[in-house]
Amino acid sequence: MKILIIEDEKDLLDSMKMYLESEGYLCETANDYQKASEKVNMYQYDCVVVDITLPKGNGLQIIKELKEKKSEAGIIIVSAKNSLDDKLKGLELGSDDYLTKPFHLSELNARIKAIIRRKNFEGANELSLNEITIDLASRTVFIKKNQLTLTTKEYELLLFFISNKNKVITKNAIAEHLWGDDMDQSDSFDFIYTHIKNLRKKLIEKGCQDYIKTIYGIGYNFSTQEQS
Repeated sequence: MKILIIEDEKDLLDSMKMYLESEGYLCETANDYQKASEKVNMYQYDCVVVDITLPKGNGLQIIKELKEKKSEAGIIIVSAKNSLDDKLKGLELGSDDYLTKPFHLSELNARIKAIIRRKNFEGANELSLNEITIDLASRTVFIKKNQLTLTTKEYELLLFFISNKNKVITKNAIAEHLWGDDMDQSDSFDFIYTHIKNLRKKLIEKGCQDYIKTIYGIGYNFSTQEQS
C-alpha cells in the first residue's frame, strides 16, 4: 500500500515515514504545498496524510485537488489546530479522518488501516478469492488453508492484483505502486518480471490456479474469469 505523507515538520515527517515503512507501507513525502500538489496530480496513492498548515499553501487545497481529480485515496488530516472549523472544512471537502497533534503513531497506523480496508475491501479484515485467503491485519496469505510465505513486495503485488482483478494493469502502474518515487531510478522493468515470476511460482506450488496472465506489450491481468 502506498502512502503520501504531507508534513512540514521534519522530525515528525521522518518519524511517520520510518514507522509506517516498518509496518510494510511504501511511503512518499512532501514538505510543502507545491511538492504535495505535484505528487497528488502525478501519482496514485492508497492514503494521503496531510497537514493543514503548509509552506506555500494549505492542506485543504490539496484535498480539493484530490477530489477534483476523483482520487480514490483515503485522506487523513493531521494538524496542530484543534479547531472544529478546520475539522469540519476538511470533512466537508471529503477527508475521511482527522488527527490532532500530538498523536501516537500507532493510532495513525490504525486509522490508515481502517480507511484502506473500508475503501478497498469493504471494511473486511479478511480477503478471500477462490482458494486464496488474505488476513489483512497480519498480512498473512493462505492457499487452501496452507500458509504462503511471501516477501513484502510479493505481498503488495498480490494485493494489488486482487484489488484490480480482471483489469489490465500496465507495467508502469505496477512499478509506481511497488516503488513509488524510486521507479524512476530503473531503466527497465526486469524487477517487475522477477517479482511476478516468483509470486506466480509460489502460488502455483501451493496449489493455486495460475491467475496471472501476461498482456504482451502492455502489462498483466489477474484473471479469475473462465476461459471459453
